[in-house]
Amino acid sequence: MTTFRRRVAEWRSPSLRRGSLWVPQWFPKTAVVCGSREVAMAFPHLQQPSFLLASLKADSINKPFAQRCQDLVKVIEDFPAKELHAIFPWLVESIFGSLDGVLLGWNLRCLQGRMSPVEYSIAMEFLDPGGPMMKLVYKLQAEDYKFDFPVSYLPGPVKASIQERVLPDSPLYHNKVQFPPTGGLGLHLALNPFEYYMFFFALSLITQKPLPGALHIRTSDCAYFILVDRYLSWFLPTEGSVLPPFSSSPGGPSPSPAPRTPAMPFASYGLHHTSLLKRHVSHQTSVNADPASHEIWRSETLLQVFVEMWLHHYSLEMYQKMQSPHAKESFTPTEEHVLVVRLLLKHLHAFSNSLKPEQVSPSTHSHATSPLEEFKRAAVPRFVQQKLYLFLQHCFGHWPLDASFRAVLEMWLSYLQPWRYAPEKPAPSSDCQPRAVSERWAPFVQENLLMYTKLFVGFLSRALRTDLVSPKNALMVFRVAKVFAQPNLAEMIQKGEQLFLEPELVIPHRQHRLFTASPFTGSFLSSWPPAVTDTSFKVKSHVYSLEGQDCKYTPMFGPEVRTLVLRLAQLITQAKQTAKSISDQCGESTPGRPFLSWLGFYSTDTNGCYPANDLDEMGQDSVRKTDEYLEKALEYLCQMFRLSEAQLAQLTLALGTTQDENGKKQLPDCIVGEDGLILTPLGRYQIINGLRRFDIEYQGDLELQPIRSYEIASLVRMLFRLSSAINQRFAGQMAALCARADFLGSFCRYHLTEPGLAGRRLLSPVARGSAASRARGPRLSLRFLGSYRTLLSLLLAFFVASLFCVGPLTCALLLVLGYLLYAVAMTLLTERSKLHQL
Repeated sequence: MTTFRRRVAEWRSPSLRRGSLWVPQWFPKTAVVCGSREVAMAFPHLQQPSFLLASLKADSINKPFAQRCQDLVKVIEDFPAKELHAIFPWLVESIFGSLDGVLLGWNLRCLQGRMSPVEYSIAMEFLDPGGPMMKLVYKLQAEDYKFDFPVSYLPGPVKASIQERVLPDSPLYHNKVQFPPTGGLGLHLALNPFEYYMFFFALSLITQKPLPGALHIRTSDCAYFILVDRYLSWFLPTEGSVLPPFSSSPGGPSPSPAPRTPAMPFASYGLHHTSLLKRHVSHQTSVNADPASHEIWRSETLLQVFVEMWLHHYSLEMYQKMQSPHAKESFTPTEEHVLVVRLLLKHLHAFSNSLKPEQVSPSTHSHATSPLEEFKRAAVPRFVQQKLYLFLQHCFGHWPLDASFRAVLEMWLSYLQPWRYAPEKPAPSSDCQPRAVSERWAPFVQENLLMYTKLFVGFLSRALRTDLVSPKNALMVFRVAKVFAQPNLAEMIQKGEQLFLEPELVIPHRQHRLFTASPFTGSFLSSWPPAVTDTSFKVKSHVYSLEGQDCKYTPMFGPEVRTLVLRLAQLITQAKQTAKSISDQCGESTPGRPFLSWLGFYSTDTNGCYPANDLDEMGQDSVRKTDEYLEKALEYLCQMFRLSEAQLAQLTLALGTTQDENGKKQLPDCIVGEDGLILTPLGRYQIINGLRRFDIEYQGDLELQPIRSYEIASLVRMLFRLSSAINQRFAGQMAALCARADFLGSFCRYHLTEPGLAGRRLLSPVARGSAASRARGPRLSLRFLGSYRTLLSLLLAFFVASLFCVGPLTCALLLVLGYLLYAVAMTLLTERSKLHQL
């Protein structure tokens, strides 16, 4: 028996009891002699709960992880709820970390079975929905214990609402807010054990910052991600019903669920804000006596906690303020956060779609419908839709323009395609064509219209600002185009827009929230106009609830969006040409060219590359993928918006994508101003996407140009000082030699003047006025001796000479003689070319 178990046995041994106080065997004898009252008064901090907590805290420092978990399992089994409730907050914090992020806890977001198999298996078994930790939760749940949770760590909109004494929409907070005695600071929620556990579990995704070494960890392999999936599968089952809490003792009765807000119809969720001063005076009543209502309270709580903690970081008012360019971001989600939310959305679609066909239609609703079926029908529209829309809007507007946006994109596309997670799979098409979206999903598309249209426009604005030559960005454009081009989906979206834009009677403020997934009978719905008008009302209600009553809707298939699509089609065409141009440039280079260029046989032109994309890093296969993605994306866009080839050709020519006679891209579109060339908006798009570029070349003093990567920095600086001293000392003599009209003067001019300075092309109009002032006299330049290529060439020459038994001095004389012959020949050729130019 371990030390801890021996302590537990000694503590609980009847022979060591003194009244109501259990005294451990290692306790001082003087204290044992005293009665229980004297001990409790003299040492109040040594009472049972405090001692158990102190012992566990000590073991958490001194014992290994596996042993600590074994001891915890024993404590949960042996101790009653009265003694366990004191250690519960500490245990939850030690697992998931502190709310301020200081304590890391078990670091579940970095724990992987591949890296730490023993710790991973122990942690997963302990935190499993049917494991010891959940058994502790249900043990405390049966006794109706409450635990305080500070309001200051709740998401921004919720915290602000509660601090303003306004009850949030979610029933999760109803009758839980507790005011401090002073009435000013220290607001907190009184949560039951299950809620308290799930609050910490959900918030640990946000409050715990990943370690520096966790950047390369795959999220889907981590313990946290897998636990989220297990909890969703357990409490939101796609088959059968929610498993009841297991009993606290073998053969004993199951603990009853904790009291919660009285069962309210799903249609009343999300009604107008209520003052806390009014809501808080009424005490929380017991749960509905109907046993069926006990079936889903844990499922409701789990979903509401996940949605509130992960998505409810932006309110409609905050979202409208964030449209200002001067707005400061209040919360920035991480890629891991987005991946976990995507897992939630995928499971919710599978959970909602697990309804039987006869249970889907609202006309079949009856009072006999089980709470779980009602919850499946109401889960997405009631709890998820609005908060997810604001969350996605923020991500689309503020996420960096890089490949990490793929996580947000896939989360969005997963929500838009609930048919992918339906239990019945349509038969595969024989002609390899994409399957048409069934008319069964038309209500979902219409009641999520902004998810399709407004966010599609947001994606277009992002795509127009990204480098489409990059394979990762091209893939994102392809994915969106492919999803929206599914047969019958565009028609459903158009139908939804028609329903929204058709004339309608005045809609009462916020009353529209009562109409989706109503649990009432058909008599309630029968008092409304015919089906089409009711559908139109639902679509309008959806738009107004997400964007406000004064929103300005831009139709997805209207002229404004069509213009953006045409511009994207133009950029796709240009990006394809750019990728082909890069591929051709890469094909022209041979494997030996870099080595020869390093030796000096090829010029090192740093202006001949396209630094705006990652094709050079990924090779020819990347070029092929980019071309395939862009080609298919353009095809899908033409299908959706009915673009003809003639339109694309005309707009492509209007953008000036034709190449000149040298096969090089023209300059970006710009105009000439007083201070030089000014880029137009089109020119900025061309540069961002790598479609065109300026020919950048150094036009200053060649001696003062930046040190290159193929030069030795210290040697270049030393040679510059030496040549400067020589030029200053012998400036008059060099000028006199270069002024001579004979061969010696030509020879000196060839070596002491910069070739082609007078005829160098000046790109900036501003520099033309000062061109005359840049003329320099004769000078000596020794910078070429600081190049790795020059030094390596000299070493190779000496090495080859040594093979033929030629000494270093003789080799140096031969090199000087050879250069003199080369210089004489170049001087004669230069003078002859000047005579021909005259």
